[in-house]
Parts: sequence; structure tokens; C-alpha cells
Amino acid sequence: MTATPGTPPRLHARGLTLAYDQRVVSRDLDVDVPDGSFTVVVGPNACGKSTLLRALARLLRPAAGAVLLDGAPIGSRPPKETSRRLALLPQHPTAPDGITVVDLVARGRFPHQRLLRQWSPQDEAAVTRAMAATGVTDLADRPAGELSGGQRQRVWLAMVLAQDTGLLLLDEPTTFLDIAHQIEVLDLCRDLNEGQGRTLVAVLHDLNHAARYATHLIAMRDGRVVAQGTPAEVVTEPLVEQVFGLPCRVIADPVTGAPLVLPLDRRRVSPGRRP
Repeated sequence: MTATPGTPPRLHARGLTLAYDQRVVSRDLDVDVPDGSFTVVVGPNACGKSTLLRALARLLRPAAGAVLLDGAPIGSRPPKETSRRLALLPQHPTAPDGITVVDLVARGRFPHQRLLRQWSPQDEAAVTRAMAATGVTDLADRPAGELSGGQRQRVWLAMVLAQDTGLLLLDEPTTFLDIAHQIEVLDLCRDLNEGQGRTLVAVLHDLNHAARYATHLIAMRDGRVVAQGTPAEVVTEPLVEQVFGLPCRVIADPVTGAPLVLPLDRRRVSPGRRP
């Protein structure tokens, strides 16, 4: 779905102040998630990336400002209704001991269950589609706890897909995965965005992965949004140094053409001057 020109996207935030108890993490944030984008939030550790995602997912109530989903404050609707519009894959999901893959994926249908509407052919079809899209159909009867890291992450993505929403929020979906499994998960995310038209928002640590896969980047530092835009607009040498404190060269990726960050040897860079 693409927003009509001049109208805000389905998911956006205005004037957000985010805090845990009395500790303010971010103040006066304005964030847009373009409809149909693969938006990636980047920034150094403890800059507020996951906190922002929690607020966008309704897990953290803003101290000020508002997150708006489909034109209304995200907290104004019943939780199940919100979960039929937006799905979240948290950073460290846990599965009950012994649960099979198909039963775990089926849990994504919970927002669609009602007192007078239990499991239905529509639920079965949604689970089947989600497992096929993530390539886990052959794992259906395997205990989820016995899977490899990459397999398990694809199963969690299948559960989120079974929720059947147009908006998917993913908190560090590649953490603790080796490089091959990181690319596998990011390729799947790109397929969900390009092939199925879903809007994705992900927090990633690897700036080069973000630049390669994202269509829209949000760069944060010290609880503030420093820049928003395409990878070419955001991943520049001055901005990478400003956000990450990393002197670098940015070149075109020889495979994709996306910006590619090459860190400079700090031993050869004098303080305060660029080589």
C-alpha cells in the first residue's frame, strides 16, 4: 500500500518522548515509516533504536507525543485489533519447551481468534502460506528447540507472517546468526517487502547490511533521529563519522551499487583531521 501524496504514512510518530521510569531515552522524535518500504533503524549501541521500535509496536507508552497507526493513536484501539494491523518479532523470542514448528507458527493466528470464531480454514491457509513463504514447511513436525539458529529465525518470521498484517516490526532479527544465516534472513525480509508488498521496520547493527537491503534508513544517536532518507542520502562519510564516530570511506558496493562503508585505520588518522 502506498500513501496518497500529502498524507502521512500508515505508521508514524510525532513529538515522541520515550522514557523508562524517570530516565528519558529520547525526546521530541518525529519518525515516518514510508508505506511499502523496508525501513531500517541504525545507530550505535544504547542510542534508542530498540526503544523506538518498542514504542512503534505499542510495547512502550510514550511520555509525550504519539505513535499513530492508520490515522489514530496506536493505544486507542483494543490490543487484538492493533495486532491484526501490525506484527512484532521481538529481539529474544522464546518458545515453550517441546512445541513443534507448526504449532508455534499457528500462534500467530491468536489475534484473529474470538469466542465464537475458533480455528478456521482461513487460519489454516494463513499458516500454510507463512510456512511456505519462509521455507519451513518441511520442518512442520520438528520441535522448534532442535532447530539451527537460521531455521529458528525463519520459523519466528513465519509466525509473524501468519498474523497476516501489512506491517512487520523486527528487533535485531540477525543477532547471534552467522553471516550466511544473516543474509538468508535479510533476503527473506527483502522478498517479503518486494514480493508481497509488506512494510518492514527492522533494527540492525550492521550498517553495510542496512545500506544493502533497506529502502529507507533512520539514523539515531543519543536518543535523537540524526537523519532519515534513502541509503544513498544517509550513508555518507560525514554522517557515519557523526553517528558512529567512525572515520571511513564510502564507496559503491561492486555487487549492488549500494553505499559500502570502509573503516579507515584509526592508527593512521590524526585526531581532528581526515586523511
